[in-house]
Amino acid sequence: MPFHKIINDPVYGFITIDDELLNAIIAHPHYQRLRRIHQMAMAHLVYPGAVHSRLHHSLGAYHLMRCALQELTYKGIEITPEEQQAAKIAILLHDIGHGPFSHALENTLAEGMHHEEISLLLIEDLNKEFDGKLQMALDIFTDKYPKRFLHQLVSGQLDVDRMDYLTRDSFFSGVNEGTIAYDRIIKMLTVKNGELMVEEKGIYSIEKFLVARRLMYWQVYLHKTVVSAEQMLKRIIRRAKMVHAECPGPLNSFINTTEPKSLEQFCSIDDHDVLMAIKTWCSHPDKVLSILCQGIIDRRLLKVKYFGEPVEQLLLENKLLEAAEKYELNEEDAGWLVFTGEASSNTYNFENEHIHILFKDGSVRDISEVDNALIHENMKGNIKKYYICYLS
Repeated sequence: MPFHKIINDPVYGFITIDDELLNAIIAHPHYQRLRRIHQMAMAHLVYPGAVHSRLHHSLGAYHLMRCALQELTYKGIEITPEEQQAAKIAILLHDIGHGPFSHALENTLAEGMHHEEISLLLIEDLNKEFDGKLQMALDIFTDKYPKRFLHQLVSGQLDVDRMDYLTRDSFFSGVNEGTIAYDRIIKMLTVKNGELMVEEKGIYSIEKFLVARRLMYWQVYLHKTVVSAEQMLKRIIRRAKMVHAECPGPLNSFINTTEPKSLEQFCSIDDHDVLMAIKTWCSHPDKVLSILCQGIIDRRLLKVKYFGEPVEQLLLENKLLEAAEKYELNEEDAGWLVFTGEASSNTYNFENEHIHILFKDGSVRDISEVDNALIHENMKGNIKKYYICYLS
């Protein structure tokens, strides 16, 4: 009897797993670790429903990949069963290298390493464990496979990764502005000259996709309170390393030792380890660390103000002085609780990233070249805001 398993997903309904190798990968401890990593880091402090995990997201992206492959095959695009399996594996594992609290602690716990690099190392490790059965998936993931559109479905301007995280993050946060017509976009996908494209009829769905992405960034991912919480989380880890704060479990080696870490050590930590450490450090003798930790636990977050221009030095100095006096800190320590930064979002890079539209006459144009005022006027450029975080 052919292998068949279903998973009930709150966003798409039933997700089908009909491949024993995929099921074995899902069952692997490295993959199951994703259950214990928040997809949206600290966003649940603003949107209480946003508590879904990286595992939820990767399964959702797998489902959309499955739908996209079926659609392209139906349109006559040659994709062998082995290629379909490999593309599904690549998307299942595309985020396996995320550490605790996803992007919020990237390059903070494992310094100098981004999740894409760790994902690659883990896929290579799994490929050895599964006797080379993941090699084609590895080639697709690294964009070395000849059929480039398969990589574009995993990582590109219109990849199923983005389609799922916008749909899923919108669903769990309750922010309807992030809703996209992912099903119509998938129906409009096609391939020409080995490149992933969108049929002319899908232009408006792509436009909605770009608008939704921009809205989600400023309303959710870069919401000022989310920025505050995630900056506090980063400073907790950095301060803990600085003062050599002891903590229980496998996280301690990331805080108090500098020797290189193995993949097994990295895969042994998740959100729960960090949260346990934060609760432990609430009573730490280092005043800065305890203030930051208590702030996360009790949701007493630093205040944030956004500005269109760099923050005035006088405002920063006044807030630093207030914090130093209130908590009896020196100026250097006060700088851990009062600081400035910048946040930016680039919805569509007109120079380096492309969404190609295939017209009925066979011509191909970048979506930025289509006669559409909304795309031309409102989606250009990098939007940057400056902020100050300070104690209330």
